[in-house]
Formats: sequence, structure tokens, C-alpha cells
Amino acid sequence: MQPRPPSVLRVLVYSDDATTRREVIGALGHRPDPELPELSFVEIATGPMVFSQLDAGNIDVAILDGEASPQGGMGIAKQMSDEYDPRPPTLVLLGRADDRWLADWSRADATASLPVDPIGLPQAFVTMLRTAEF
Repeated sequence: MQPRPPSVLRVLVYSDDATTRREVIGALGHRPDPELPELSFVEIATGPMVFSQLDAGNIDVAILDGEASPQGGMGIAKQMSDEYDPRPPTLVLLGRADDRWLADWSRADATASLPVDPIGLPQAFVTMLRTAEF
């Protein structure tokens, strides 16, 4: 029997840039697809806080800024893949399309572009969630 999806998905949005976090949240809204649960957002600006939230079990989905500094989202995605089983579905934001191979290395489930594309990000996010198991 498949577990029932949660009524609200807790989405971690990691970036050292507050503008990027706001753009991600604005692009997704609270319900990017009627077949998915409502979204609630946890904004994180530092790598250690990402892992604190994951350890506390507060996160269902992660969106990580691959251009964040000093700890990039691809490195965090890789560490999540190595240390968490299961780990939340993870989307990495890429500054360059040529960095897709790094997202593959990090084992991200999906990618979207930076600057935030208000059409492309929700499409990538929804596609990722449709294939995820909760």
C-alpha cells in the first residue's frame, strides 16, 4: 500500500540570497498543481541550518541554490544523498546549463535555472514531485 501524501508539503528553500528565496517562493506559490498538496516554505540561508532542519524531520522537499556561497546547493545535495536514506526530493537551481553534469553528480532529482524562471521552475518542481514517493 502506498503511503498517503501529506496534506501540506514542507519545502526547504536554501539560498544565501534573500531575493532568490523570495523569487522561488513567488514562482511556486502555495499550490503549483491542483493534484499536489499545498506548500509551506522554510527559508534557509546557511548550509548548517539545512542539515538542522533535515535532522529534525521538518522537510519534505528541498530546493537548493547551486550558486549559494560559501556552501553551494550541489554540495549540499550530494551530502544529503550520502547521509540521508530516504532523503527528500531535491531540486537544484543552476546558474549555467553547462553545470547539469554537476547536478547529476550531486544526485539531484531535478534542476531549474537561475535567475529563477517563473514558468520553468514550477514545471520542474511539479514533474519531480509526481515521480517522488512520500
